[in-house]
Amino acid sequence: MANEFHTSDTWAILSPIEQRIKRKIELIGTPLKEWEIAINYGIKTGFNDAFIITGKERAELIKLDPKSDEIIRPILRGRDIKRYANSFADLWLINTHNGIKEKGLKPIQIEDYPAIKKHLDKYYTELEKRADKGDTPYNLRNCAYMDDFSKQKIAWGNLNLRASYTLAEGGMFVNAPCPMIVPGNPYLLAVLNSKLGDYYVRSLGVIRNGGYFEYKPMFIEQLPVPVIDQTKQKPFADLALQILEAKKSKSKTDKLESQLDQMIFDLYKLSDVEIDYLLSDLDQIEVTNEVDFVS
Repeated sequence: MANEFHTSDTWAILSPIEQRIKRKIELIGTPLKEWEIAINYGIKTGFNDAFIITGKERAELIKLDPKSDEIIRPILRGRDIKRYANSFADLWLINTHNGIKEKGLKPIQIEDYPAIKKHLDKYYTELEKRADKGDTPYNLRNCAYMDDFSKQKIAWGNLNLRASYTLAEGGMFVNAPCPMIVPGNPYLLAVLNSKLGDYYVRSLGVIRNGGYFEYKPMFIEQLPVPVIDQTKQKPFADLALQILEAKKSKSKTDKLESQLDQMIFDLYKLSDVEIDYLLSDLDQIEVTNEVDFVS
């Protein structure tokens, strides 16, 4: 996968073996945009300093007014999200949402939460002039998929050296520009984190200096993933969940991830020659990254 191929339109000038790999991926898989899933960015506050608080600040607000706990939720930033893992930094979102008009959910009335109002009042000038706001300066902007944050999701940092997706539990918010997929299917997680999946996604956009790639939803939704039933998904999902558990205990996962990669190569029916080419191409990118970091 040469770095000069900047858009999906450039696939036409790929080498013969690259074209064969592309054809197999697209023949066997269905683009994620055709799946019954939602791919969106995380929550946008317009002024994180006011709406994202520490665990200590959360405790103080709840002590002042126990009702505050109703609208304070845990949140992950891009830097907290790792490959098959996340490191919760004890940061919390004040979710003064603007309601979901289509579902009859009314906006949060800040007067119902006096301790939180007093906290936000410290930033009122910034809140009032921000573009991303709701009906009042205290409310977050409209978000039609607010309910999705209550569900298990696949989340990732938008800028990474390689595929770095993880599962985030229901109730955990994700801060934009991190994207997310709902529902969080472990089978999809396995394909997204695979070398094959990463090869395809990275071919669709520009690879920046240092090897960084912006994993935008517009690229992720194009990844063709085989539609298989739950029984056939299970071996992939089970292994992905095993890797997640191993990461929690800080155990090595190289062998498990290699096993999963081979299963996914087989799923897409890649030949040994095609696999060797794909792996050598990704290895070259990793070497380039190391050189760039040394310099």
